[in-house]
Amino acid sequence: MSSTEKQDQNSSEVPSIASNAVLVVSEEIPKDAKVVKGYDFNNGVDYNKLFDSYLTTGFQATSLGRAIEIVRAMRKWRLTDEPILETDKEEWKDPTERSKVKCKIFLGYTSNLISSGLRETLRYLVQHKMVDVVVATAGGVEEDFIKCMNNTYMGSFEDRGEELRKRGLNRIGNLIVPNNNYRDFEDWIIPIFDKMLEEQNSEGIKWTPSKLIKRLGKEINDERSVYYWAYKNDIPVYCPAITDGSLGDMLYFHSYKNPGLVLDLVEDIRAINNEAVFAPKTGMIILGGGIIKHHICNANLMRNGADFSVYINTAQEFDGSDAGARPDEAVSWGKIRVNSQSVKASCF
Repeated sequence: MSSTEKQDQNSSEVPSIASNAVLVVSEEIPKDAKVVKGYDFNNGVDYNKLFDSYLTTGFQATSLGRAIEIVRAMRKWRLTDEPILETDKEEWKDPTERSKVKCKIFLGYTSNLISSGLRETLRYLVQHKMVDVVVATAGGVEEDFIKCMNNTYMGSFEDRGEELRKRGLNRIGNLIVPNNNYRDFEDWIIPIFDKMLEEQNSEGIKWTPSKLIKRLGKEINDERSVYYWAYKNDIPVYCPAITDGSLGDMLYFHSYKNPGLVLDLVEDIRAINNEAVFAPKTGMIILGGGIIKHHICNANLMRNGADFSVYINTAQEFDGSDAGARPDEAVSWGKIRVNSQSVKASCF
């Protein structure tokens, strides 16, 4: 060690190289910058203020707070917020009629949400007409009907598959679904398929996945069901992968027992795309990823993008999957409009 280094170690002065590295002078923060601050429960529980506080809580709470803002904006929007255009429909030029035109809200979710207790939340949204179009996976459809017949139970992520299989129990995460639930589902749905096939042959009815779901919603006749309320409120439900679940199993069995039932996917893709094309404003609330996310986004591509977009999922973008893609990637495809309101919250 040199004499200079020994002298520096014994000095009472902080080395300038260290102080300059640690104590870098900050630039002035803009006066309108938001201060990080969470909710103070000493003020009691005010849910509106609690949700508003998410915006300044940081991390994914801020993303969730932004999602709440965007959902509020899409629900509040009316055509009266926009100037009248020459291309507007004649009835839309009347102020009274104009005030009735709302943003069309697409809600998408994966099957695990219906399997879980979030099913009741989704049912509430459909029951009270808070969304206009639903897109779900096959599991997200069938599990709703199955729950009207039998229960799903709490289990554990550690329950061993080998032991559960011997007992005729199926595990969804930490939920348990007895296999008898699917046996009862078959007993219920096969006669409905028989009737649909009869109507197809005798009345020329052209069935699609969305028409099937509407029919099942009518047949279940149970107010606990999401799709009962979709039927009652005439809210279309699209399921682009209708065969990817127990519904597919039942269609497979039926093709042997009473063959000939046909579901037309082309009519449904035309229908969901037109839901977006002819809407003056659209919003997307997409819970989860995979096919439901892309199906809604692609429908909105047909109108050059959605105006409001909220993604909530736990997928990441590093693998290039659509599931984990952020909203800005959808902007590049024309699925979300440039300068629209959009956010992804990495949570569930």
